[in-house]
Amino acid sequence: MKSLKIIYLVFGLFCISITATINVHAQENLKLDEAILKGLENNFQVRIFKEYTRIAELNNSWGTVGRYPSISMGAVNANRYDNVADATNPNTRKESYSYSLAPYVDLQWILFNGFSVKMNKDKLDMLETYSRGNAALVVENTIQAVVLAYYKVLLEEERLKVLKQVKDLSGDRYKYETIRQEIGSAVTFDVLQAKNSFYSDSTNYLLQKLNVKNAYLNLNLLLGEPAENTFMLVDSFDVKTKDYVLEDLKQKMNASNRTLRNQYVNQEILKKEVNIKKAAVWPTLALNAGSDYNKRWNNYPNSANTDSYTLDYYANFSLNFNLFNGGNTKRAIEAADINRNIGNIEINEMEQTLANVLLNQYDLYNIRKQLLEVANVNMQSAELNLKIASDKYRNGSINSFNYRDVQLIYLNAAYRKLNSIYDLIDTETELLRITGGIVFEE
Repeated sequence: MKSLKIIYLVFGLFCISITATINVHAQENLKLDEAILKGLENNFQVRIFKEYTRIAELNNSWGTVGRYPSISMGAVNANRYDNVADATNPNTRKESYSYSLAPYVDLQWILFNGFSVKMNKDKLDMLETYSRGNAALVVENTIQAVVLAYYKVLLEEERLKVLKQVKDLSGDRYKYETIRQEIGSAVTFDVLQAKNSFYSDSTNYLLQKLNVKNAYLNLNLLLGEPAENTFMLVDSFDVKTKDYVLEDLKQKMNASNRTLRNQYVNQEILKKEVNIKKAAVWPTLALNAGSDYNKRWNNYPNSANTDSYTLDYYANFSLNFNLFNGGNTKRAIEAADINRNIGNIEINEMEQTLANVLLNQYDLYNIRKQLLEVANVNMQSAELNLKIASDKYRNGSINSFNYRDVQLIYLNAAYRKLNSIYDLIDTETELLRITGGIVFEE
C-alpha cells in the first residue's frame, strides 16, 4: 500500500506540473463565433491580403493609365570661361565670362491612343475586384481553419476526458489487485498486469495532454494570439445533422463559390487584355506644350558687359501611326486571344472539378452521418458493457483480463464516436465553403 501511495503521489505531481504549464495564464472564455471574429481581425494571412487589396485600390486610378497630362518644371544653368589668344598679337589673350539661367515648364499629354486609357482603367477596376476576391477567399479559408481548429481542441479535450476515465479505472483496478495480493487472494501476475495497464493508460493520458496543448497552439496561431494565451472553449463538442439536397448545393456553388467567381473576373481581365493589344493598331495623338525663359550675362574685360534674355512659348502636336513593326502587334493580339481561350478552358475545368468535389463531399457527409449513428449506438453499448463488467469484476464473475478487454472496447468506442463527430463537422464545413455559404452560416 505504501508503494502504491508513492506512485499516485509522483504521478499526481507530474500531472499538476503539466497543468500548471498549460494554465500559467488566466483563461478567457471563448465561443466559436468570437474565435472567428478574432481570426478575421488578427490572422496573419487575412492581414496580408488586406494590404494587397489596398495596393490594388491605390493603383486603380486614372492617373495610372495616363488620362491626365504630365507636367514637369526645371532650370538649366550654364557657366562659361573663355581664354583665347589674339590672332594679330599672340602675346595678347582675350578673356570672357558668360552665365545663363534657363527655367522651363513642359507639358506632355497623350490625347488619343486607341481608347487604351479607358480599357486600362476598366482592367484596373477588375484587378481590384480580383484582389478583393482573393482576400475574400482567404477569409473563407481562415473561417474554415478556425472552425476546425476550435473543434480540434474540443476533440482533444474530450479524448483527454475518456483517457482519464480509463486511467482512473485502471488505477482502481491496480489498487484493488494490490489489496487482494496483501490479503492473499491475488497472485503477483495479476498485480503486474494491472500495474502495466495503469502505467500504459497514464502514459497515454500524459501524451494526450500534450496533444491538447498543441491543439491550443495551432488555434492561437490562426487567431493571431501569442502562444502563452489560453482560452476556455465554451461551445459543446456536438454536431447537428442536416439533410442537404445535391441540386441546391450545386446551384449555390455555381452562384457563390469564391474561387469560381474569381476565375470569372480573371476571364474578363483576359478579354480586356485582348482589346488593349488591339488598341496598338490605332494612331497616337500627343500634345507637347510649355514655356522656357533664358537669361544670359556676358562679361568681357576692358569692354562693356552685355545681358540678354529670351522668352518662348510652344504648343506642338504629334501624330504617330505604326505602319509596320515586323508583325509584333498582330502576334501580341493573337497571344492575348490565346490566353483568353486558355482562361475559358480553365473555367470549364474548374467547374467540373468543383462539381466532382461537391459530389464527393456530399456523399462523404451522408456516409459520415450514418457512421455517427452507428458510433452512438456502439458507444451506448460500450458504456453499458463497461458498467456491467465493473460490477462483475468486483464480485469475481470475470477476471482482470476480461475486464481490461471491456475497458479497451469502451476506449475504442469513445474514440470512434468523437472522431465521427469531428469528421462530420469537417465535411459540413467543407460543404459550406465550396458552396460559398461559410461566411453566412458560421
